[in-house]
Amino acid sequence: MNPEKSSTRERIIQLPIQMQREIQISPPTIFMPQNTIAKREGSNGSSVSRVLPSVPAPEKKLTLFALRLAILEKAATGLGTLGFIWATVVLLGGFAITLDKTDFWFITIILLIEGTRIFSRSHELEWQHQTTGTIADAGINSFRALKSSSKAVFDTVKDVCSPLSVPRKQDHEDRKISEKVADWRSIIERDLKRKPTRKWASSEVPLLPYAGWVFVSRNISKLFYWLQLSSAVSCVTLSLIKLIKRDFGEVLTSETDKRNRNSALLIFYALALAEALCFLTEKAYWEWTVVIRKLLQEVNKECDFGTAGMISVRRFFYDSYSRSITGSIFHGLEMDMVTFGMELLRSNSPDEQLIGSRILCSFTKNESYSADTLQKIGTTLPVIERLVDMLNWGDPQEEEIRLSAAVILANLARKQQNSLRITGVPGVMESISSLLQMNRSSDFAMDQINEKRIVPEHANYESWTFNLQGLLILKRLAGDHENCGKIGNTRGLLPKIVEFTHAEERTLKDDNVAPSQIETVKRSLEVLKMLASTTGTTGKQLRREISEIVFTISNIKDILQHGGRRVELQKLGIDILTCLALEEDATERIGGTGGVLKELFNIFFREGMPDDEKHVRVAAGEALAMLAFESTSNCCRILRLEVLERLVGGLQIPLLRVNCARILRNLCRYSGNESFNHLKGVTSAAPTVIRAIMTEKDKLQEVMVGLAAQAFKFLTAQESAIIFQRAGYGETDLSRALIEILRRYNNPNVRVPSIRRFAIELSIWMMKDKEKNVQVFRFLKLEDDLKNVLETTSELERFHIFSGSIGLSTHSVTIHSLVDSALALL
Repeated sequence: MNPEKSSTRERIIQLPIQMQREIQISPPTIFMPQNTIAKREGSNGSSVSRVLPSVPAPEKKLTLFALRLAILEKAATGLGTLGFIWATVVLLGGFAITLDKTDFWFITIILLIEGTRIFSRSHELEWQHQTTGTIADAGINSFRALKSSSKAVFDTVKDVCSPLSVPRKQDHEDRKISEKVADWRSIIERDLKRKPTRKWASSEVPLLPYAGWVFVSRNISKLFYWLQLSSAVSCVTLSLIKLIKRDFGEVLTSETDKRNRNSALLIFYALALAEALCFLTEKAYWEWTVVIRKLLQEVNKECDFGTAGMISVRRFFYDSYSRSITGSIFHGLEMDMVTFGMELLRSNSPDEQLIGSRILCSFTKNESYSADTLQKIGTTLPVIERLVDMLNWGDPQEEEIRLSAAVILANLARKQQNSLRITGVPGVMESISSLLQMNRSSDFAMDQINEKRIVPEHANYESWTFNLQGLLILKRLAGDHENCGKIGNTRGLLPKIVEFTHAEERTLKDDNVAPSQIETVKRSLEVLKMLASTTGTTGKQLRREISEIVFTISNIKDILQHGGRRVELQKLGIDILTCLALEEDATERIGGTGGVLKELFNIFFREGMPDDEKHVRVAAGEALAMLAFESTSNCCRILRLEVLERLVGGLQIPLLRVNCARILRNLCRYSGNESFNHLKGVTSAAPTVIRAIMTEKDKLQEVMVGLAAQAFKFLTAQESAIIFQRAGYGETDLSRALIEILRRYNNPNVRVPSIRRFAIELSIWMMKDKEKNVQVFRFLKLEDDLKNVLETTSELERFHIFSGSIGLSTHSVTIHSLVDSALALL
C-alpha cells in the first residue's frame, strides 16, 4: 500500500500515550500497535530466564573413581619399582652368590612376573582406549573384558550372544521429531556396516598372519588383564610362602652376613607382597564399584543417555583414568562430559564424532544440564562451525551425526545470542537448507504408511526427521529480525519452506495420518508466519517474495478448505494471509485466488466449534477485514459472495461483532459508488450500532463508532429518525456519548488508536444539514474538546494498521483536517 500524502500539514505534538489495563486482555491484532518490549511469538529470547536449581554433574563420580584407582595403581607401581630396585641392587647384586638356590629362583620368578605385570599395565590402557574408539567394540568387548570373576565371564558370553534390543527412551518432543524408537541392535548393526575406508580400524588389525581372531588388537586388552591378574596372584603366593617358612638357606658362615641377607630377603618379599596386594585391592575396588554397584550404569542413567550411552560413559571414564595414570593423578578431575563431547565432535574419526554428538545432543535436551551445555557450546565458535558443517553431510552412514548436529543447533538457537552466533557462520543458511531436501519417494512412502497404518523404519521415512529439524532451526532463528533477512536472502530457501506447506485433502482429513506430516506442515507455516510478520523494510521485502511464490496462497487455501480437523494449521494459514495483506500486491493476489475469501467466510461463520478453537474464527474475521481494507476489488468480491446479511447479523454475536464491524466499515468505505445499492442493507444494523456506542467501551465501541461514521451516510433524514427511534436513543444522546469519548480519551490510546478520529467523523455527519445537532454540540462545548485533540495529536492516530510498533498506511484525511471541518460546522 502506498500511503497517500495529506494535503494539510499536521502539527503533531508528542504526548504520553495511555495504555489502560483491562481485566480481559485481547490477543494482539494488526489494528493496534504492539509494544516492542513484549516478547514476540516464537522469539528465542526472554527478559527473565527461569533459574533452575544447580544439579551436580554425574560424571564427577567417574572422575573421583578414576582418581582413587590412580592412587592405588601408582602406589602399586611405586612399591613394585622399589622392590625391583631392591632385588636387583641389593639381593642379586650383593648376595647373588650366597643366596640359596630356592630364594634365587623365587626372586627371579617374582621379578619376571612383576616386570610382566608392570609392562602389561603400562600398555593395557592404550589397548582399552583403542577398543573404545570404535562403536561396535565399545558396545560388546571393551568393558566386558575387565570382569575377572566366573560370573563376569558368563555375563560376557551372554551379552555377546543375546539380543541387545533395549528400547531407547525418548520424550514427547523426540517422538514428534523422529517418530521411531531406535533400539540398541539397530545401532550396532548400522555401525558395523560402515563403508570400508582407506585406513585400518584399530580393533580389526591382525597382528600376526593366519592367527585369526586370537591376535586381533581388540583382544589384546583381555590378554593383558588376565596376565596382570595371574601375575599378582602368583606374586602373593610366592611371597607368602617365603615369608611364612623363612627358610633362606645355610650357605653363609658369618652370622652378620646371614642376618643382613635374611633382612634383605624379608624386605623384598614384603615389598612384593605389598605391591601385589595393593594391585589386587585396586582390582577388587574396581569390581565392587563397576560390577556390583554398577557405577557406570548409574552415571549413564543420571545423564539420560539411554542404552547406547554406555559407550560414551565408558569412553569418558577410560580417558579420565588414563590421564590420571599417565600424568598427575589430578588431571582426570579436570575433565567434564561436555568438554569431552566437544573434543570428540571435532575429531576426524567418525566413531568419535558419533560419540561426541550423542553426548552433546543428550545434554542439550536434558533440562537439568542444557543451560550449562548450551553456554559452553555457544561460546566455542569452532564447535558451532563444526556443527554447521555436519548439516551438509550426505553419507547415509553419518545420518545420526548429522541429525544430532541439527538437534544441538536447534536447541542452541533458542537464545538470541546463540542464534546470532550461528547465523554468523559463513554458509549456515545453505547448510540448513540442505536439511530441507524433499525426497519425492518419501511422499509415496508416507502414502503407504497412511494406508497400512504402520510406522516404517527405512531411509525415505527418515528424511522427514531432517526436514523437521531444519524447519525448527529456521523457526528459532527467525525470532531475530536480522536473521529473517538472511533467510529471505538465501537463494532457494523460501520456495523450500513454502513447498512444505502443501497438504493434500486426505492428509488433512485423516486422523491416522503420520504425525510427522502434520508437524512438518505446521512448522513450515510457523516459519512463514514469523517471516511475514517481520517489521520494517525487511518485512516488506519478505512479504513480497513470499506472496510471489505461486504455491503460497494456493497451499494455504487447501488448508482452509480441508483442514477443519486441523484448526491449528488453519489459524497459522490465516495469520500468514493477514500479514501478507499488509502489501497491496499481495492483497490482490489473495483476493484473486479463487475460493480464498469464501473459505475465510466459511471459517468465520462456522458454528459448533469448541471454545478452545473459536480463536480461529476471530483470526478469519481479522484477515477478511485486512483484505477488504483499501481494496475496491476485494470489497466487490465480498459483496458478490452475498454475505452482507450474515455480517449484519454477526454484529449481535459477541465473538464476531468486532470483526463484522470492521469488515462492514471497510465495505462501506472502499467499495465505490457502484456498490451503493448493495450496501443499503447495512443500514438495518444501525439500531444495533447505536446501542453498542451508547453502552459498550474500548475496542467494541471504537469499531462501532467507525462503522456508524461510514454506514450512516447511506441513511436519509427520514430513515435516520426512524433508526434512532428503533434504537431507543435520540441524536442528542449519541452526541453526548461522542463528547464523552473525546473527554475520556483526552490522549491517544494504544488499544483504541482510532476512536477519537471516528468520533469526530461521526460528529461531522450528525452536524451536516442538521442545525439542531450543531446547537447540541455547541452546548456540550465540542469546540473545546476538538482544540484538545489538536494539542494532543500523536503519530499513533495517523495510521490505519500497524506492524509491531511501526505504523502502516496513513489515513488519507488527517485528524487536523477533520477537526477543521468540525469547527467550521460549529
